[in-house]
Amino acid sequence: MRAICAAVAAMAAVVPLAGALAAQAPLPPGGAAILTWTPEQQVVGYREMEKINPSHVIRRGNHVRELPKADTEIAPKWVWKGKAYDVASYMAAMRTSGVLVLKDGRIVLERYGLGRGPADRWTSFSVAKSVTSTLVGAAIKDGDIKSLDAHVTDYIPELKGSAYEGVTIRQLLTMTSGVKWNEDYSDPHSDVAQAGAAILEPGVDPIVSYMRRLPRATAPGSKFVYKTGETDLVGILVSNAVGKPLSTYLSEKIWAPYGMEQDGAWVDDLAGHERGGCCISMTLRDYARFGQFILDGGKAGGADVLPAGWVADASSVHVNFSAQSKTPPEGVETGYGYFWWLVPGGFAAEGIFGQEVFIYPQDHLVIAINSAWLKADDPNDWEAQAAFAEAVRAAARTTR
Repeated sequence: MRAICAAVAAMAAVVPLAGALAAQAPLPPGGAAILTWTPEQQVVGYREMEKINPSHVIRRGNHVRELPKADTEIAPKWVWKGKAYDVASYMAAMRTSGVLVLKDGRIVLERYGLGRGPADRWTSFSVAKSVTSTLVGAAIKDGDIKSLDAHVTDYIPELKGSAYEGVTIRQLLTMTSGVKWNEDYSDPHSDVAQAGAAILEPGVDPIVSYMRRLPRATAPGSKFVYKTGETDLVGILVSNAVGKPLSTYLSEKIWAPYGMEQDGAWVDDLAGHERGGCCISMTLRDYARFGQFILDGGKAGGADVLPAGWVADASSVHVNFSAQSKTPPEGVETGYGYFWWLVPGGFAAEGIFGQEVFIYPQDHLVIAINSAWLKADDPNDWEAQAAFAEAVRAAARTTR
């Protein structure tokens, strides 16, 4: 359910890799090959994604938002499926490259693995979707998008006459467009594997070209079906509305004014447009800063970036999985907001292979996790990560 935007062009290169890894490590192939990288290739590729695939830079600003350390570090211990865990054993078992926990904006836990350090970026996979939906809110605040009930075709006119005619931005953000889609990562002929893989019409973004050929399956607003292609459409929609690249808009609205510590990188599609549904590279601390930005209601540089009430609305249950005829196979999430997954006590941005930013408003807690799981989307892995998050929540309640 957490997609990768597979159709990105590969770049052939070999670069030195520092740290605990080999002195010289070749970059793995890009594009759809990401789904079949070896464990060794994952560790290199997730850290060096912008050197593998064409990307836009997300510029940082002139100041860095400090993340002070709390007086006490938490040390959660828990039992899951009959086995005892602490942070070190969990990270080793789950191939975790980084865990950072903020309580009241202060670091109560920060650990690294897989040869990664604080200065190393890591790809987001579908965590990018939650960033993209946040930029929708910013564009509404700026007056560039009329409302969530505006039609998608108002901003992507090439979709007129397609199954997206009459679909609203809100229905894209809640994955309820009614357009037919197959998100099977193991099927090379699935929509998620093919969308954007080739230039179909010169002058038209390949995602738009692919998506406007899809048929309607159900009435708009009637059924949740996870579609990475539509998150890419939302990225194109925002860029069209604000008249600038997504990376530039993200830098202007959040990255620079909020004080991210490093430039980020956002992978492009074949037309050179950032993928709204995938692959922003950032440091672990910047993942945590994004979570804190959301937890704080969307303020950066002393200004409101998002409309009043946006975060509460975006993280509300717009799709209730218990009411669906088929619940997500992971069995962890309870519902879906605007490209945010609802979890017990909070909400989360999620990406395949174990990328996640948990936000727990009542606990004043942010948990940022990066991983290199052996499988993209295994229910056991998601359940193990949810159990870890619950252990962190319990431990954090005892700190000040």
